[in-house]
Amino acid sequence: MTSVSPVALKRHTPFLYSVALSYLLCPSESWSQTTQSSQTLDPVVVQPSATPQRARRTTNGNASRAARSRQQRNVAANTGAPVATPTGPVFAAPTLNLTGTTSTGSRLGLTRLQTPASVEVISAETMAERGQQNVVDAVTQNATGFTAIGEPGNGGIAFSTRGFAGSGSVTSLYDGTRLYVGSGTVNFPFDTWTAEKIEVLRGPASVMYGEGAIGGAINVISKLPLWVPRNQAEISLDSNMTRRIALDSGGPVSKDVAYRIAVTGNASDGWVDRDNTSNIALHAAVQIKQTEDITWTLSTDYGDRHPSKYFGTPLINGQLNEAIRFKNYNVSDSNIRYQDSWGQVKTEWQISDGITLRNTLYYMYAKRHWKEVEIYGFNSGTGLIDRGDYLEIFHQQQQIGDRMDATFEGHLFGMVNTFVAGFDVNRIDFKHTNNSPFSGSSSVNPYNFDPGLFSSPDPTTPGFKSVANQYAFFAENRLAITEQLSLIAGVRQDQPTVERTDYRTPANSYTRDYSATSWRVGAVYTPIQNLAFYGQYSTAVDTVGGLISASNANAKFDLATGKQAEIGVKQSFWGGRGEWTLAAYEIVKNNLLARDPNVSGQVLQVGQQSSRGIEASIGFVLDHGWRIDANTAFLRAKYDNFLQNIGTTADPIYVNYAGNVPVSVPQNVSNIWATWAFAPKWSANAGVQIVGKTFADSANTLEMPSYTLVNAGLQWKPDVNTTVSLRIYNLFDKIYATSSYSDNQWMLGMPRTAQLAVNVKF
Repeated sequence: MTSVSPVALKRHTPFLYSVALSYLLCPSESWSQTTQSSQTLDPVVVQPSATPQRARRTTNGNASRAARSRQQRNVAANTGAPVATPTGPVFAAPTLNLTGTTSTGSRLGLTRLQTPASVEVISAETMAERGQQNVVDAVTQNATGFTAIGEPGNGGIAFSTRGFAGSGSVTSLYDGTRLYVGSGTVNFPFDTWTAEKIEVLRGPASVMYGEGAIGGAINVISKLPLWVPRNQAEISLDSNMTRRIALDSGGPVSKDVAYRIAVTGNASDGWVDRDNTSNIALHAAVQIKQTEDITWTLSTDYGDRHPSKYFGTPLINGQLNEAIRFKNYNVSDSNIRYQDSWGQVKTEWQISDGITLRNTLYYMYAKRHWKEVEIYGFNSGTGLIDRGDYLEIFHQQQQIGDRMDATFEGHLFGMVNTFVAGFDVNRIDFKHTNNSPFSGSSSVNPYNFDPGLFSSPDPTTPGFKSVANQYAFFAENRLAITEQLSLIAGVRQDQPTVERTDYRTPANSYTRDYSATSWRVGAVYTPIQNLAFYGQYSTAVDTVGGLISASNANAKFDLATGKQAEIGVKQSFWGGRGEWTLAAYEIVKNNLLARDPNVSGQVLQVGQQSSRGIEASIGFVLDHGWRIDANTAFLRAKYDNFLQNIGTTADPIYVNYAGNVPVSVPQNVSNIWATWAFAPKWSANAGVQIVGKTFADSANTLEMPSYTLVNAGLQWKPDVNTTVSLRIYNLFDKIYATSSYSDNQWMLGMPRTAQLAVNVKF
C-alpha cells in the first residue's frame, strides 16, 4: 500500500475543498478561459518567442519558478501592457492573432498555428472598432465564410458555413459550453459588450462538443475579472432611434479577489413599421485565488430581449416590391420575449509544473414566448396579403452540467507530449407549450391596412416535455515528433438518453438511448518559425431533428454521420505585422433530413449532402497608419442524393434533387476591412461584405440575389480616454435578403443607418 505523507495531504486539501464546494454551488461553464489567458478590454497581440508557448508550459524546474511565470503572464494579460519578446516588436493589431492560444479548436492550449484546423479569433477591440454590437454582425462581418440566417422564429442567432446551415449544424457556445437547441431555437448570447472575444471553429466540432456542429462552432468568451482597476461607459444613438447605454467595471477587491461587471441596455423604434425592440444583458464575475495554484471564477449572466417582430416581406408576383420594404404584416399586439440566465463556477488547480486540473459547473435557464402571425403570402386573385399561422408558443429550458478535464505535459519516448482527458455530464429539461395546429387567417391590403389583433381558435396548452441525460468522455493528445512536426489526435464518446412525454398523444411518448463516437487526427509541420502546414481528418454525428425536441417519428431515425478532410497552411510574417491562411476541405454528411412538404412536422431521412471549398484570409499592418484584413470562401455545396415527395401522401411524386444547392447556402462569401489612422487623433475604417446568391427551396427555383454591403466609420479621440465614433451601416442603402422565412417571404436586411457613439474610460 502506498502511504500519503502529511505534507502532501496538507498541500492537496485546499483543492479537495474546492471540488466539494463546486458541486454544492450551482452554476458553471466551460473552461474555455484559463487564468493566464485573460485579457483586458483592449487586447493586443504579443509576438511569440522562438518556441511558441503553450497555455501551460512543459518545463523543468521547481514549482516556485512556474508560479512566478504564471504570475508574470497574469499581470501582462490583465494590464493590457504589450510584452516585448526576442523575435520582434509588438503591434496593437487585434486582428493579427495566429500566434495566440485558443480553446475552441483544442483543449491542449495550442496556438492557432499549432492547431490542425481552421480557427479564428475576433477580439473585443475589433468588434468595438467596427461597431459590431451583436454576435451575428461580429461573426458574419469578420469570420471567414459565415452568413446569417437568423429570424425571430429561431431566436435570431443562426448561421450558415461550409455548406451547412442552421443551429443544429453550426453550434453556439458560451465559454466553451454548448447551448442545446430547443425546437430550432438559440437566442443567447446576443450582445458583444459582455464578450472578451469570439472564437470560431470552421468544420466538424463533434470531437470537442458532442453531437452536431458539422459546419462549425461559435464560442463567445465572456469578460474575466481584472486585477488592475479599469472602467468604461458608452452611449450611442442611431437613425432608427436605437438608444444604447453600456457600463463595464473591473478591478481587485483584495490581493486575492477581483471582479468584473458589464451591463448594457438597448431600446429601438426599429426600421420597419411598429417594431419597437428592447434588451438588456448583464455579466458579473468574481475571481478568487484560493492559493498560489488554485483559482476560482464565479460568474452569472442574464439576458432579457424583446426582439424584432418582423417576420419578413412577402414577394408580390414572385418579385420583391420596394414599396412594401418597411411594412410589418404582423398583428399590432404581437409579442416575443426571450429570458436567459446563466451561472457558472470554474476551478483550476495547477497541481505541478506538468499537471493542470480544471472543473466547470454550470446552470442555464431559458424562457421564450412567441405570440404573432408568421406567414404572409400575396394572393394574385384578390391583390391582398393572406396571413396565416396565428401562433403562440412557450419554451422552458433548463440545462445543468459539469465538465472536468486534466492536462498532463511531459515526455513520451523522449518526445514532448501533451495529453488531455476528461468527462462531460449534463441534464436538459425542455417543455414546449403551444396552440397547434396554429389555425386562424386574415387578409390585408399590401400598402394600407389595419394590422388587427391576435385571435386564434386554438387553445394554448402543454404539448410535450423532454428530459435528456448525457455523459461523455473525451481525450486529446499532441506528440511533438520533432521540433517541426507534431501529431494531434482526439476522440469523444457520447451517451445521451432522451425521454419524451407527449401530453396530447401519449402514444407518441418514447425513451431513446443514443451512442456516438467522434474522432479527429491531424498533423502540423512547421519547416520554419511561424509557418505551418497542416492536415486533418475528422468525423461528426447529428441527432435527427434535434436532441431535446425530436418527435417520436424522428427519434426512430439513425444518427446522421459526417466526415471531413482538410489541408491548409498558415503563416505569421514580417515580424508579426502580417499573416495569412489558406485551407481546402471536403465534408460529406450521410442520412440527412428534409421536411415532408405534405405532412406538417414530418421529416424524411434522405441520403447524402456534401461540400468542397477553399478559404483564405490575409491581414497586414502597414506604414502610415493603415491596416488591411480580408478573407474569402468559395465552395460547392450540393445534395448528392436527395429524394423528396412533392406529391401527396395518397399520390406521391418523388423528385431527386441531387446536384442542387442546399437551402440558405451561398457559394461564395468575402469580407474586406481597411483601417487608416490618418491623423494623430483620427482614424477611419470601411468594411465590404460580399455574399453570393442563395436558394429558398431545395428545387433551386426560388433564388435570393447576391448582395454587397459597405459599412464605414470615423473615430476621434479628443483625449486618451475618450472615443467619439460616427458609423454608417449599409452605406449605399442596399436592399437585400438574408434568408427566407417561407418560400415567398424574405427576411430583409437593415437599411442605411447612421450611429453616433461616445466611449469613455475612467
